[in-house]
Amino acid sequence: MNPFHLFRYVPLSLLRALARGVGWVMRYLPTLNTHRIIRINLDLAYPHLSDAQKIERHHAILINQALTGVESVKTWAMSPEWAIDQIYAVHNEQVLQDGLANPNGMLAIVPHLGTWEVMNAWLNQFGSPTIMYKPVKDELTDDFVRSGRERLNATLVPTDSTGVKALFKTLKQGGFSIILPDHVPDKSAGGVVVPFFRVDTLTSTLASKLASKTKCALVGLVCIRRSDGKHKGKFDIFCYDLADPKLYAKDIDVATTAMNQAIETMINAHPEHYMWGYKRFKNIPKFGNAYKLDAHQLDALKKSTIISGTQTNASANPHSNKQSTQGTS
Repeated sequence: MNPFHLFRYVPLSLLRALARGVGWVMRYLPTLNTHRIIRINLDLAYPHLSDAQKIERHHAILINQALTGVESVKTWAMSPEWAIDQIYAVHNEQVLQDGLANPNGMLAIVPHLGTWEVMNAWLNQFGSPTIMYKPVKDELTDDFVRSGRERLNATLVPTDSTGVKALFKTLKQGGFSIILPDHVPDKSAGGVVVPFFRVDTLTSTLASKLASKTKCALVGLVCIRRSDGKHKGKFDIFCYDLADPKLYAKDIDVATTAMNQAIETMINAHPEHYMWGYKRFKNIPKFGNAYKLDAHQLDALKKSTIISGTQTNASANPHSNKQSTQGTS
């Protein structure tokens, strides 16, 4: 038996307590590279926050990332019914139902936000989605993760041209697929440089190309842990209607920019639950990898980002602030 399956017998409450302990200890280990990544990401994405606000958010992110990790492991070890039982409420579910009814299929846009592994079991109740899966290097870990996902109704396809063709086929047949749109693509795999939180950075085009070519419904999905109240520890699912026409634009720069803006809207609703420990800004024009810059270069990058944001706000039409990407709670 794969030793990871022993997590089936460890209570979630104990795993969460351990995760919070790890997150608390990490706060006092300033040399960890994770701190630098989170700090740079927050400086670039939220330059308007005070130092005190960034520190508070930084600490919350450490805890949430640790919790998401153990919750994902627990989900892979348990049955789909267990995961579904962890869901307390679904907000704006009609958006999802309308998307599933679309004859052109539906593409679920699921960023690295919250505990998406718990949500997968719930979402798989509605059909047999096609999901890209990149094998984990460690064989035992890969066996554990793959077996957990294969217990669902999903069809796992490789992260290559074969997998892309499978996604297109599923949507063309009116089915649905799930994609994490905020991966940083390899330079050799293409991608375009468009703004993400006002920072021009290399961005995947797959979700935008799927939408443009199939005219499928686009639904944003987020699974967030409840932090208070009677049902503390359960999860809420938020459905977002990604209805901006620019998401379907033939111009890939326009479509991908709109996709990033949709992702930003979802993140800004739950900023402490995003995986800010991920190196999202690895390929920035004129600057390169943000996480390899020295203090002077980082300062220049931050200033350029603030100027870019100011120019964008100044040129925006004050009468066109209505959001087309929305979710109700």
